[in-house]
Amino acid sequence: MSLEHLAALGDLAGRCARALEVPVRQYAEMVKATLAAGRTIFFAGNGGSAAHAQHIVTEYVIRYRPIARRAVPALALSTDSSLLTAAGNDIGFDEIFARQVEAHGRKGDLLVLVSTSGKSPNLLRAAEMARIAGVTTVGLLANDGGPLAKLVDLAVIVPTDDTAHAQEIQLAIDHYVCSVVEPELSA
Repeated sequence: MSLEHLAALGDLAGRCARALEVPVRQYAEMVKATLAAGRTIFFAGNGGSAAHAQHIVTEYVIRYRPIARRAVPALALSTDSSLLTAAGNDIGFDEIFARQVEAHGRKGDLLVLVSTSGKSPNLLRAAEMARIAGVTTVGLLANDGGPLAKLVDLAVIVPTDDTAHAQEIQLAIDHYVCSVVEPELSA
């Protein structure tokens, strides 16, 4: 039995640590600035990326490390089943995130869009609505970033077309950002 998946993931993680250092640090600074201004971080994604969004929101609202600190205003836009099904049914699935950004997004907020393809119409629409609302955007992407890379303020692109590896590295990036931000939130 071979653990090639883990070995390949380790190799990719090492390459990303070197190649993505600047954009990941920029992403961390964007999160810090958002929170320092008392604004909200929104996360959106589809499928496994929706699970990623929910996971990271939990790290911000509850805690990442076991330290005493204040809660952070963070929301996953994929969690309200009534809202998602109403939007999907009444105005179209492409609008499920954009409508929430329109309703809740304000200048100074941050929207993090998580995608391995960068092609999901509902994420593209969310990025467009964020621009209209004055919400800053980050794309956690993979492969070449897709069209979403051109719509966000900062694209952090994991250089792989392997979906599983991309998702694992994207989560590691968000855990790193939490680890950098959290000490500044101590009670």
